[in-house]
Amino acid sequence: MIHPEYQYLNLLKDILKNGYRKVDRGTGDASYSVFGRQLHFDLAEGFPLLTTKKVFWRGVLYELFWFLKGMNNVKYLIDHKVHIWDDYPYKIYKAKCKNPTLSKEEFVEKIKVDNKFAAKWGVLPKIYGELWRSWPTRTGRTIDQLKWAINEITEDPNAHNAIVTSWNPEYLYTMATKDDTSYFPICHNMYQLNVIDGRVHLQLYQRSADVFLGVPFNIASYALLTHVIAHITGYKPGVFVHTFGDVHIYENHINAVKEQLKRRPNKLPRIKINTKVRDIDKIEPTDIELVDYNPHPPIRAKLSVSGGYFEKKRKK
Repeated sequence: MIHPEYQYLNLLKDILKNGYRKVDRGTGDASYSVFGRQLHFDLAEGFPLLTTKKVFWRGVLYELFWFLKGMNNVKYLIDHKVHIWDDYPYKIYKAKCKNPTLSKEEFVEKIKVDNKFAAKWGVLPKIYGELWRSWPTRTGRTIDQLKWAINEITEDPNAHNAIVTSWNPEYLYTMATKDDTSYFPICHNMYQLNVIDGRVHLQLYQRSADVFLGVPFNIASYALLTHVIAHITGYKPGVFVHTFGDVHIYENHINAVKEQLKRRPNKLPRIKINTKVRDIDKIEPTDIELVDYNPHPPIRAKLSVSGGYFEKKRKK
């Protein structure tokens, strides 16, 4: 059997060979892109946490639960020593604060110790978890999309409609007004659940993907989400399908990618979930156990804070 991780490694090779150079208009960061790719991970073959470099598992775990709890404030992540989102609220702080004197390290520390400051500056408005669990409507009510989708496939395993979306044009890019913008670029923007032969499958559509830094997290996060939903609904975990729009390697990640491609995958780990918990609102990170993870050493690279709201001249 071909190791499932070679799908990801072959995608890296594809981009190195065929990628088209683009430059982000907000940051000036260059990347190489291909468009319209897809990966399939059968979760019966193991949990697809990459082994050719060590992936920050605690970050994957607490980020997903940040989404599952419907949160939009990074304080939850910072309090659990997960700093993968620090750059985004700091970017907003520098854009909106009249006198931004704090360094990023000082900003993060203040989020951690000062609840009032965290309430003001730690929020990423209209982020994934908030829209999954509290989608705003014109009447003022909110919709819990995730719980609805779980109920749909539980009550009707033949359902074709169990979709959860994070793409709300009212808050995104130049579609938003400056007062309404979420600033953050929604990247993994929609997923669908489907039950076939007693197994729950999940397909993610990701319109933009940083394949070296972001995608390893995205694969693990949505594979774990599939496991959690299967556990709660009583189905077995099926296939995680990862569908991409623009998938790219940043120019300053190329050497890191070449280093990773020299490595051979190890056996995939497994996931164990506390059998006593069967409620999406009660399950916690401590109920999840990663078993037999044996990766190669980590490979470091700098995150590009690209995309999102772009200030430009607008017609009145």
